[in-house]
Amino acid sequence: MRHLAQGRKLGRTTAHRRALLRNLVTSFLEKERVVTTVAKAKEARPLAEKMITLAKRNTLHTRRQALAFVTKESVVRKLFDKLGPRFSERPGGYTRIIKTGPRAGDGADMAVLEMVGTEFKLKEKKKKDVKEKAKAAAAAKK
Repeated sequence: MRHLAQGRKLGRTTAHRRALLRNLVTSFLEKERVVTTVAKAKEARPLAEKMITLAKRNTLHTRRQALAFVTKESVVRKLFDKLGPRFSERPGGYTRIIKTGPRAGDGADMAVLEMVGTEFKLKEKKKKDVKEKAKAAAAAKK
């Protein structure tokens, strides 16, 4: 029985699971949105939130703690320069998991792990593109 045994094993050894979650969190912090299985998203979410919480403190010690987990220095720079200040007023809950349904190949439940506030930036970009295209079309007619 697995009473009080926390976490999912994800069908991997400890080292493999740790490497998978480090890579998943690094990709998530880099792109701010990642599509993965529901189980992996639920395991990666607390780790990603801990990294953002470290970035909010922004000391040499917390930067080194983040570097010990995140696999790319550029991602740590982004984490401390952009993401930490962005969520400085928020007490937690920096991410959300949106279930998207089963994967076509094997039927695994899929989900999108994304930063809170990312969806607004995506919509603004689309609106800007539409406005620029309208201006270009108006300029072409003249």
